Amino acid sequence: MCSAKNLSRREFLAGTGALLLGNAIGAAAEPIIDIHQHVHYAARPDDVLVAHQRAMGITHTILLPAGTPAFGTSTHQGKTNGLQAQCAGNEACYNIAKQYPGEFTFGSNEVPDLPDAVQEIEKYLKMGARVIGELKFGVDCDSKEMQQVYQLAEEHNVPVLMHWQFQMFNYNFERFPKMLEKYPKVNFIGHAQTWWANIDKNHSDQSILYPKNKVMPGGLTDRLLSDYPNMFGDMSAGSGLLSMTRDEDHARAFLARHQDKLLYGSDCDDHIGSGEKCQGAQTIAEIRKLAGSKEIERKILYGNAKKLFKI
Repeated sequence: MCSAKNLSRREFLAGTGALLLGNAIGAAAEPIIDIHQHVHYAARPDDVLVAHQRAMGITHTILLPAGTPAFGTSTHQGKTNGLQAQCAGNEACYNIAKQYPGEFTFGSNEVPDLPDAVQEIEKYLKMGARVIGELKFGVDCDSKEMQQVYQLAEEHNVPVLMHWQFQMFNYNFERFPKMLEKYPKVNFIGHAQTWWANIDKNHSDQSILYPKNKVMPGGLTDRLLSDYPNMFGDMSAGSGLLSMTRDEDHARAFLARHQDKLLYGSDCDDHIGSGEKCQGAQTIAEIRKLAGSKEIERKILYGNAKKLFKI
């Protein structure tokens, strides 16, 4: 997550018109799909979200909603409502996508252990949602409630995006291979701290969410991407960026090895869309730096998402 500079909305929008135009021209030649953004992220206004995405050169954004505010164990008694970041729900994402057709697409989400979770998710899938998620709840990854969501994804032929965070969200990551085997027709997308920490075969202390040591290939995440056709990786957030910057030699090989499985996402609450405080822009730059070839770069920034989300 990255912080905004201390600019008013008017100053930002007025001052970046030329930048947006230049990026739009460049983006026309090299489109980028951002598979991971949020509405009202850290109270960011909607017009600033739109301007931020355009400033980064994003040509298509997938908006991931939060679930309904709830106060049970799956939301840590309400402490992690709004995806722990003030993010808005299904209706807000749907409305932005309808306001900017062709530029934004929406997902569908709900707290999985609410009694009408399946009905709420399916409502927005029938309205055109392209993904279920971001699933960021304090539940077992193989629980009955989560498996109902996976079954729904299979019925509607949409991917599922999972936030993996040790002892916080989607518990028991090590058991997830069984879900990949049980639901081979569902495309799962891994994201967040525990997902990216486990690219390293030597990552034994799961309480360390942002490891900075060199990486030994062959961790659980690496194996899931290699062994399961229905497993993909979301490069977003500080965890995705760190997975590359912590060991750039490993990252070059990792991007090449999984070039058909990796997807660019920002998950960035910045207000500007450029510079060192914009995590989304930094991730784009790092992918371009380490991709090894233009073909790999274009797959990760565009082609893989276009295919997976049918954009």
